[in-house]
Amino acid sequence: MTVPGVFGESFQRDLYTLFESRRDVRSFKSDPVPDAVVSELVGLTRLSPSVGFSQPWRFVRVDSAERRGVVMESFKRASADALASYDGERAALYARLKLAGFREAPIHLAAFCDDATDTGKGLGAKTMPETRAYSTTMAIYTLWLAARARGIGMGWVSILDPREVERALDVPEGWRFIAYLCLGYPATYENTPELLRAGWENFDPRSTHLTIR
Repeated sequence: MTVPGVFGESFQRDLYTLFESRRDVRSFKSDPVPDAVVSELVGLTRLSPSVGFSQPWRFVRVDSAERRGVVMESFKRASADALASYDGERAALYARLKLAGFREAPIHLAAFCDDATDTGKGLGAKTMPETRAYSTTMAIYTLWLAARARGIGMGWVSILDPREVERALDVPEGWRFIAYLCLGYPATYENTPELLRAGWENFDPRSTHLTIR
């Protein structure tokens, strides 16, 4: 018997598999992603939760080679600064990591938070304005899972100067840069995080990150 609002065990197992197989992809095939698919994936973000139903996320598709180049230069500078902050083996490991798939990914999307939006009438954001950015992050996660369910990988590039990206993409005043996203069909499918495989960080499967007071 189907219980309203409760999904069956098969769906729950598939959902767990989707969570598990959502990876930060840095290596892509050259196969194009159809424009209709990209539009549909971005459209699905309307189902994401948002503070005060403000829906503050704004996605910019970056097709211009010139604008992409400016963003990549920002990445190079920021990555060089990050490398300089590490020493010894950690620095050597950082230098070997592939941290972005700019050149291979057929689709580049930049995600912004519209801090000046009137939608939602400020409900919930007057006391915690940062919840608009949190809402934008939820929209990114919705996009990420929807893409993975279609066999499309996504990589989140955060080693960038936010102001440089905002200027490069000429976005309206009040839009705050949140993420630069590379999308495409993965060169390989991996269930294990790349940084775990590379030895950058460890994972404790027993940890729940839950504290009870």
